[in-house]
Amino acid sequence: MEGKIYNLEERTLEFSKRIAKMCKALEKSEINDVYIKQIMRSSTSVGANYREANEKLSKKDFLHRIKIARKECKETSYWIELIIDNNKKLSHRIKSLLDESIELRKILSTIIDKSK
Repeated sequence: MEGKIYNLEERTLEFSKRIAKMCKALEKSEINDVYIKQIMRSSTSVGANYREANEKLSKKDFLHRIKIARKECKETSYWIELIIDNNKKLSHRIKSLLDESIELRKILSTIIDKSK
């Protein structure tokens, strides 16, 4: 990613798009097929839950949605690590997605801490 996106809705959307591009670049295999299905679900859920949090009905609802987004971000990191392990040739290109998932998780954790 060239420059950081500071609007978190845009940034999580861009993250999901980058994950999708990575998935398209992966070799077709039974293992990658499983990883792709899982990571597409978890990575897109980060942004979807963040957007839902912004339409909060209450502080409790807001925190609940942000915590789900953080959980999905952590799961996405897990799938990225497995993809890296199974796709050594692309690992240098995928590492930035792992870094972004960790950074997003830290941002979401900060939001949770400051919202309590």
